[in-house]
Amino acid sequence: MKFEENKRKGILLQRCCVIRAFVKVSASRLRFGFYEAEFRLMKFFVDTANIEEIRELNATGLIDGVTTNPSLIAKSGRDFKQVIQEICAETNGPVSAEVAATDHETMLKEGLVLARLAKNVAVKVPLTLDGLKTCKALSSEGIAVNVTLCFTANQALLAAKAGAAYISPFIGRLDDLALDGLELIEEIRTIYDNYDGLKTEILAASIRSPNHVKMVAMIGADVATIPPDVIKKLADHPLTDKGLQTFLADWKATGQSIL
Repeated sequence: MKFEENKRKGILLQRCCVIRAFVKVSASRLRFGFYEAEFRLMKFFVDTANIEEIRELNATGLIDGVTTNPSLIAKSGRDFKQVIQEICAETNGPVSAEVAATDHETMLKEGLVLARLAKNVAVKVPLTLDGLKTCKALSSEGIAVNVTLCFTANQALLAAKAGAAYISPFIGRLDDLALDGLELIEEIRTIYDNYDGLKTEILAASIRSPNHVKMVAMIGADVATIPPDVIKKLADHPLTDKGLQTFLADWKATGQSIL
């Protein structure tokens, strides 16, 4: 009996974790003795600077934004500003464009230049003291900032205090060091949920597999930025393919046509 009771409690806890990932109830929206729930789904950003990949995935209606970085821009072999402008024209969602400097003064200048490229640019800065200083300055001007290269919960707390629109914890790179990247997402989620009115969104980055996507959704990440090939894998399953083949064969045998 005790085993069954603990099992039920475990199942309930898992369900609560899943519900937290999709339903947000704000105490400030408590009215007339009942909660008005604000439903939300984790957003998908595509992590690429390849305009053709972005167009293909954007056509599905499943993409909410784009993230780029110097490595992805270098891989494209094209002019940085031109690529960002093309991507911004392709999607209405935020497009992260990263500064190349490391000192505050130059980062701020670069950030202002990037922000002028398109209204949906989110300036990406590194999680350093100079980067946080730049984040505070840009966010104070109403510019969305994505603070990147986050590897600890304390770093995420600093980014939130600096007014970041997004904090990007790199889970795959922590996994590479035999550390638990998903645990970092859990820690940040717990800290952020402690404070009403905190606007910084958790943008899970360095995602390597469909399982990473599932787990960050269960934990409650606001956004996952995902490589194009991993996004496509989310829809794949051999039983789906097998079932579809069976249905098509049976339909063909009827000799009918819907059109």
